[in-house]
Parts: sequence; C-alpha cells; structure tokens
Amino acid sequence: QVCVCSGQHPQASVSGSWGVCNRPLSLCRSGAPAHRCFSSGGAYPGTPLSSPFPGVPQPVFATAGGQEKFETKVTTLDNGLRVASQNKFGQFCTVGILINSGSRYEAKYLSGIAHFLEKLAFSSTDRFDSKDEILLTLEKHGGICDCQTSRDTTMYAVSADSKGLDTVVGLLADVVLHPRLTVRLLFHTGFLSFRPGEAAYRENTVGLHRFCPTENIAKMDREVLHSYLRNYYTPDRMVLAGVGVEHEHLVECARKYLLGTQPAWGCEKAVDVDRSVAQYTGGVVKLERDMSNVSLGPAPFPELTHIMIGLESCSFLEDDFIPFAVLNMMMGGGGSFSAGGPGKGMFTRLYLHVLNRHHWMYNATSYHHSYEDTGLLCVHASADPRQVRASPERGGLCFLWSLGAQMSPPELEETGCHRAKTQLMSMLMMNLESRPVIFEDVGRQVLATRSRKLPHELCALIRSVKPEDIRRVASQMLRRKPAVAALGDLSNLP
Repeated sequence: QVCVCSGQHPQASVSGSWGVCNRPLSLCRSGAPAHRCFSSGGAYPGTPLSSPFPGVPQPVFATAGGQEKFETKVTTLDNGLRVASQNKFGQFCTVGILINSGSRYEAKYLSGIAHFLEKLAFSSTDRFDSKDEILLTLEKHGGICDCQTSRDTTMYAVSADSKGLDTVVGLLADVVLHPRLTVRLLFHTGFLSFRPGEAAYRENTVGLHRFCPTENIAKMDREVLHSYLRNYYTPDRMVLAGVGVEHEHLVECARKYLLGTQPAWGCEKAVDVDRSVAQYTGGVVKLERDMSNVSLGPAPFPELTHIMIGLESCSFLEDDFIPFAVLNMMMGGGGSFSAGGPGKGMFTRLYLHVLNRHHWMYNATSYHHSYEDTGLLCVHASADPRQVRASPERGGLCFLWSLGAQMSPPELEETGCHRAKTQLMSMLMMNLESRPVIFEDVGRQVLATRSRKLPHELCALIRSVKPEDIRRVASQMLRRKPAVAALGDLSNLP
C-alpha cells in the first residue's frame, strides 16, 4: 500500500510538485520526514562513500591538454629579454615585467631611487598623459595594476582579461621603458625604516636602506633617475612573465613592444653596474622612537618594543635553502592573540617555548629572507617596554635552545621535522592556487635561474630533508655573529 494523501508531501519526482506521495503507507503514517527518493541515497543502503555505487557507470573526468599542463615555457629574445609563461584555465591572466634592480644596487646613487621609481610607476608615459588614462585603458579589460620593489627585484604587474593581452603588454612596455618622470612625489616613510638586514649587512648590498629618505625626495631629478635606469633597466636583466596566456601569443607581443624599442633614457650601454656580493657583518642597530601614539582610539593597542635577532642562512640558489625553509617552518611562532591550531604554528618551537611560557610576549615569529647571494633567518619579538630587558634574553635563549638542545631527542626530531615538512608543502601548494602568486613565482625563478622548479619538484626536495640536515644547517648558522635590531622605547634595553 502507498500513501495517497494529496497535498501533504512533495511527491517523489524531479519536478518536486505537490501531489500523491507514493511512499509506503507505514512510512507516511509513522511521521517520517518527507524526502525525495532520487536524492536521499536510500537506494544503496550500506554502501560506504569510498566505494562506487553498484550499477552506476564510471565517471569520465576532463583531462588537461598540452597547454594546460604545469609546464613553464621560457623563450629568450634576441636582445636578451626572457619571456616565461604558464597557461592556466580561466578568463583572466596576470602579466608583468620583473627587473633585477632594487635598493641593493644603490651604493653609488641617492638612497631610495628604487622606492621613488615604484611610486612613479603607472603615472604617465609618452602615450598616456596621466594615471587616469592608464587606469581607463585597463578598465576596458577589467584590469588592475601594481608595482612593487624589494631589495633585489622590481616588479610591474597587471591582471586583466586574457583577450586584452596585446594592450596589456603594450602598456607595460610604455610604463617600464617610456616613463615621463615629471611627477613630484611627497610621501611619508614613517616607521618603515626598521629592518633587520641593516644590522646584518652594514652599508652594503641588501643592508642598504630600503625606503627613500625624506631628505632625498627633492634631489631626485630626471638625470639621476635616467642614470640608474640606463644601468639596471636593460633587457638582459628583465623577464616578461605571464600566467593564463598562450606562450606563443605572449612571445609575439614581446617582440612587438619590447624588441628593438629605444627607451626614454637612450640606448647607451650600461657602464656602472654594481656587482657587489653581500658581506654579512652582524652587529646591533637601535632606533629609539616613541610609539605610544601609533594606535589611536578609545582603547589603543599597548605600546610595544620590537626586537629582531637574525643569523646568516644561505642563498636560494644553494642546496641548503630547502632545509633552511623547513627549519623556519619548524621555528614558526605567531602572535599571542592567536588561538593556534593546525597550520597556525601551534606546535612550533617559538609558540611552545616562548608564547606559551611568557605571558608578556605579544609576538614571536620566525622569518627567512633569502637572496641570490645570501640569506637571513631571524626571530621578531614584541613585548612591553618594561619587559624589554628580558625579551632579548628569553627570545634569544629560546631561539638558540630551539635550534640546539631541543632538537636532540630523536622522537622530537622526527615528529617535528615531519610536521614542518608537511606544513611547508601544504603552504606552498595553497599559495600556488592563486594566479598572481604563480606569476611572481614564475618571474622570480626565471629571473634568478633562467628556469623554474615546478611544485612537485619542490615537494620532492622538501620530502628529502632529514633531521640531520636541519641539525647541520642550524649548527652552521649558530657559528655566525648575530645581528640585532631594536625599535621603540629602549630605555630598559641592556
């Protein structure tokens, strides 16, 4: 018998219309919740989710074609410029030009030139009279633009609809090679002067001041800027990288706009390129500064003193780069406001031995800065100024303790190393889900090595790291003189 109570339950049909229930009468009268037979899974009772339903045909999944594989293609043009691309499914692409230039090359120039050029980017060119014209051109293709300068790399990037690739590459060529440099800038550098590299590499390469000092802004004229651009904005120091584009189309656009083009500063040969190698010095840099008014509001954030302790690691071109990356993940840490949890540093050395044991520590985080010829592994600690006398001691001792004695028990060694490797691989793969991150990874690797290690290759290198590798690189690093940088109220600092 079946239920015929019209209008009481949705009938078991795809349309979901109300009508005859057609369910067993016992189920209807027992008050069992109404459901649709086709969506309940009741036709296959007891079948686990790990097994296919009996009688159901095997699914046929779409496979990636030749253009959708994870390969990165690289082509070098006649002028030395490299074109690198990786195709990726989607309507939008990210394309940009990465240049081997930055603050580390400013020893013979006014400090802050690279930072100054970053602020001038996408403002006006020979073809575009203003920033508004550039933005309106990008808007036609749903595009956005950005420029970022680090100590050794300058990156101009645009994300837009893939159909506008020709327009995007032409605009990038104008922005990089034909800037007008007529805008006078006024910007505030504020608290941006605190960096551990200045203590680790005193007055050389990556230790040079990263941001433009206020007193140098008025000294930046066209002649100074063109002199710098002539030496460092050369094709052999550039990479045009793209993600979400056809490689041949990108190469065609590069030949059209970047090959045989005379830049605004002329075609004179570079004569004064700085090829200095970073010299690690170590030492202490203190910057006394009142930070009590940094956080405004009815309940301002407590005034803190910030201390960074760093030791030299290695270049990203060396084999020990991967063990150092695992070591940095093992150190981990975070802020005291974080509840921790998987992926948030709950089991890292700094979280367990600093934040969990010293309530006055607001932050204890490990960072790894790696360059073409050197690297720096450092710990950033933030604490109340009244506790600052203990901060370097506790932070520094826990730092050394975590690297040394705490790694000796084999059971902690294996567990901690395995967890750090798994977390590092997870972070790597999650970051590479983002198209702009893939673009930066492609560009930076090709700029430094003329090729790119794919994600599965990096994961294989991470898996091969053994506890003895961690112990070896840690002991090697501990032989170096530490670099210490301090910012804030330092009246209690010993």
